[in-house]
Amino acid sequence: MKHRFLTGFVLFLGLSLSLCSSQTCVLNDKDGLGRVFDGIGGLSGGGATSRLLVNYAEPYRSQILDYLFKVGYDPNFGASLHILKVEIGGDAQTTDGTEPSHMHYENDENYFRGYEWWLMKEAKKRNPNITLIGLPWAFPGWVGHGKNWPYDFPDITATYVVNWILGAKQCHDLDIHYVGIWNERNYDSKYIKVLRNTLDKVGLTGVGIIAADGDWSIANAMLVDPYLNESVEAIGAHYPGTTTVKEALKTQKKLWSSEDYSTFNNEVGGGCWARILNQNYVNGLMTATISWNLVASYYEELPFGRDGLMTAEEPWSGNYVVESPIWITAHTTQFAQPGWTYLETVGHLAQGGSYVALTDERGNLTVVIETMTHDHSVCVRPPLPPFNVTSQNATFQLKGSFASIKELQVWRSQFHFKTKKPSFFEKLAPLKLFDGSFTLNLAEDEVYTLTTITTGQKGSCTGSPPSARFPKAYKDNFNVRNPPFSEAPNFADQTGVFEYYINMTDPGPHVFTLRQVLTEKPVTWVSDADQTISVIGDYQWQNLTVTCDVFMESVKTGGVFIAARVDKGGQSIRSAKGVFFWVFADGTYKVTSDLTGQTVLAEGQSGTRAHGWHTLSLTVEGQYASGLLNGYPLWKNAVVLTPKNGWAAIGTHSFELAQFDNFAVVAEY
Repeated sequence: MKHRFLTGFVLFLGLSLSLCSSQTCVLNDKDGLGRVFDGIGGLSGGGATSRLLVNYAEPYRSQILDYLFKVGYDPNFGASLHILKVEIGGDAQTTDGTEPSHMHYENDENYFRGYEWWLMKEAKKRNPNITLIGLPWAFPGWVGHGKNWPYDFPDITATYVVNWILGAKQCHDLDIHYVGIWNERNYDSKYIKVLRNTLDKVGLTGVGIIAADGDWSIANAMLVDPYLNESVEAIGAHYPGTTTVKEALKTQKKLWSSEDYSTFNNEVGGGCWARILNQNYVNGLMTATISWNLVASYYEELPFGRDGLMTAEEPWSGNYVVESPIWITAHTTQFAQPGWTYLETVGHLAQGGSYVALTDERGNLTVVIETMTHDHSVCVRPPLPPFNVTSQNATFQLKGSFASIKELQVWRSQFHFKTKKPSFFEKLAPLKLFDGSFTLNLAEDEVYTLTTITTGQKGSCTGSPPSARFPKAYKDNFNVRNPPFSEAPNFADQTGVFEYYINMTDPGPHVFTLRQVLTEKPVTWVSDADQTISVIGDYQWQNLTVTCDVFMESVKTGGVFIAARVDKGGQSIRSAKGVFFWVFADGTYKVTSDLTGQTVLAEGQSGTRAHGWHTLSLTVEGQYASGLLNGYPLWKNAVVLTPKNGWAAIGTHSFELAQFDNFAVVAEY
């Protein structure tokens, strides 16, 4: 394809991190290089953002993973991510759901719960050199010893985290490279030092600490506390707006945007990602940028729906969508690797936009240019100050060790917001250089990569199946003797943890069940509900019947429910409305329109007791709801005005042990 290249003339770029002088940008390594590039990554967790991914059937699951992680020297494939950061599950709601801990209780260790272990192994299969990071968003209740705070007993908290790192290696042969402190909460200097000491004592001297996954404020403490400064390998800030602070620079530590993006993954989201991938270094000298989240693989109506690099939210149909951020990522990841070095000569273009250049110091050079306009690159946070970008000619002059380069490979993405016909990661004909110089005619909202690397590829699979709604009729008897994952397909725990369970005391039909296993509220950065709940299905369901066998394990105080039309999840779960049919171990029942049980629609005697199985059935049709207990009507014609639609759900009255079996739903939209 013909490109818009012009012959150019050369002027000297006086300062790095500045505007090109007279729109000539000099790329030179003669006077030294910039910081070492640490990579681009994605974040699974914070929380439960990859929940539905594991339920995809092959080959679609592998195709999704290939688009995210697959690398190769000849050729690459998709996003080819350098970094995978995962949540160290803490049994708590941490944005879009709960991720299970490896230690529900102090004397409990299980390094096969959840799906992050599996995801890290799949990522490593596709990129053996991938950097793995773990970060807690929450901790099991026992870590806090009755308080919603993990730092009062730093040795206990540090041991808990280090056990996770050891379990990753011993059970999955995974080497964790970095570990964080506590997501977006106050850090504790003493705990960071204890964590460093605990890591060193068990031989994990190569595991770096990244702190503090919030703002840059820890830098001030590091400057006056040598031991703290020595304990921290990288300062990680969230949503820094492409800028850093002088105190962070003074530490001379690695500076990372350890969580960024968090934006709906349409083309504007792709523009956001393109802008910050370049400008996090140009403006802030940040050498790694990690997207929250990796893949939008959770029910879209949960908070921050589709805020991933790609979308995979329909395991029942197999449908997934490779969104623009995947290919924007590829502009950098396929042509520069961790360990490469930024040139000092990076900066802003005269008419808006930015450029970075990286080298492996063995003759290879990669230049990434973006011209994203303000309104087409707005991220969800922080607010974006106004700026202007217009079409321009930009001349680049290669000097130093790059002066002898005669040809560059060219890859281009054009967003075409006016025509709504974008083209992403398009390979153009190689560019011939004359006296080390070339000129680009840059339009608005474009991304270019010019590189000596020849292994780029826009990978493609056979295509995902058409999108489809969640099945109207769905059932699960949980009869899985050796489940590949601890959670049942499509259930999305919002509080509590629901796991496959083998009921050894039941010789009858309920040997294999789903069990809520937490008996204590976790230490969490958000306000968990007092109840536990796991949602499933289609948010647009209106008329439906939910049936489930239930088993309460708490004598006298036990309580369980099934629900329909549940309208909220994630961090808003405490205020969820719907139709909730509760039975209790004291022989009563209740029907409420909210999870907290404050608005009662019906109540009375049920005769239900703990340690016995009961079958609940809830039917909601139009403005009326009715319930069956063990096949017999218990209540009927409760008036339900709102909400009009929502998920089905199961749950418990408190953090208590309870079992569920033979779940079924039949629904209409």
